Amino acid sequence: MSDLNDDYSSAGFGRALEWGTAPAVLVIDMVAAYFRPGAELYMGSRDCLDSAARVVAAARAGGVPVIYTRVAYGPDGVDGGLFFKKVGALRHFVAGTGSDLGEIMPEVAPRPDELVIVKQYASAFFGTTLAATLTARGIDTLVICGVSTSGCVRATAVDAISSGYVPIVVRQAVGDRDPRPHEANLFDLQAKYAEVCDEPEVVAKLRR
Repeated sequence: MSDLNDDYSSAGFGRALEWGTAPAVLVIDMVAAYFRPGAELYMGSRDCLDSAARVVAAARAGGVPVIYTRVAYGPDGVDGGLFFKKVGALRHFVAGTGSDLGEIMPEVAPRPDELVIVKQYASAFFGTTLAATLTARGIDTLVICGVSTSGCVRATAVDAISSGYVPIVVRQAVGDRDPRPHEANLFDLQAKYAEVCDEPEVVAKLRR
């Protein structure tokens, strides 16, 4: 790994991004589908959920806005396009099926004054009001928690930096169904698209 780090560093990757002055926390898709044993999308661990709960608590204590996303589709996934066709498990998020797998976990449940954005695709920015909301509130830094590291977290971080927001991915507060894509995507995010920071550092900054 040291050789890989050296190779990327010598090529100019991985330069540091500084936090801005107006962060918000984004909690991506931390819903029952990923944390309920036996569910098709179950990840096998809730460690990232527990970490995200601590990040959310720190944000609230520091007066930092917290924004959530969840996935929901119309009948037959008509608004999910090819993404819905590609990932069969997304059928659990179709409205009207009686499934509660799309409900945000109680450990990180939004308060009545916190925004929940409904999305249909991987990135929290694509086809949603997220960018406009961040701009209107003067947000310049997006602290990212959620699932999955290789999917919606990565897609959102890439769109965040492309849109002019500093993406801070909280290492312990994101998760995937396997450590291999999880670690590979954290490496790549740190090299090219985001700052990957440990929970204690993030919590301390948010509380301040």
